[in-house]
Amino acid sequence: MKRILVTDDDAKLRRQFRALLELEGYTVIEAHNGREGVELARSERPDLMICDVTMPEMNGHRVLETLRNEPATAHLPFIFLTGWGEREDLRAGMNLGADDYLVKPVEPADLIAAVRARLRRTESARPWPVAGKEAPTAGRLQSLGLTPREAEVLSWVAQGKSNPEIATILGIGLTTVKKHLESTFSKLGVENRTSAAAMALEQLGQGR
Repeated sequence: MKRILVTDDDAKLRRQFRALLELEGYTVIEAHNGREGVELARSERPDLMICDVTMPEMNGHRVLETLRNEPATAHLPFIFLTGWGEREDLRAGMNLGADDYLVKPVEPADLIAAVRARLRRTESARPWPVAGKEAPTAGRLQSLGLTPREAEVLSWVAQGKSNPEIATILGIGLTTVKKHLESTFSKLGVENRTSAAAMALEQLGQGR
């Protein structure tokens, strides 16, 4: 049975998430603030963490940064909760190594879909380098003949991010993301993102 750690200072939201997740067969652990979330992540070793950005004691960014810097929790699947007005917070969080994000108010179906997708991907994929520590991943992709921005976009594609997610993370327009990918496909001699991602993974693997 998978265990989900929900970290948020909003008691009502935690209760809602617990009810929804338990109906799906998950075990739910609750943390009332960021500092408690870090302590429970260390002691309980959950399979996935859902964490608010704005909290007392320790905000979500600090929570994520702390966990990513500790070997035992470095690859813990991590989903951010963010408000519509927190786009800058979202970009910062994703660059710290968050796996996904949900925008409040969260639709029940979106919550369950995000949790299932992240757990499924975690089971089938190898751990990725911690953002910020090994983030020259994008730099290594420049050796494929890409510009710095094209390499950055491709690195997120290789991590499974969609075009809208990449646009949000990098703070650029969706059309711009598409243009970078078109140029990248042409330079790599491939026709789609799957082939491009495979080349990126191969390149990154050679750099390990």
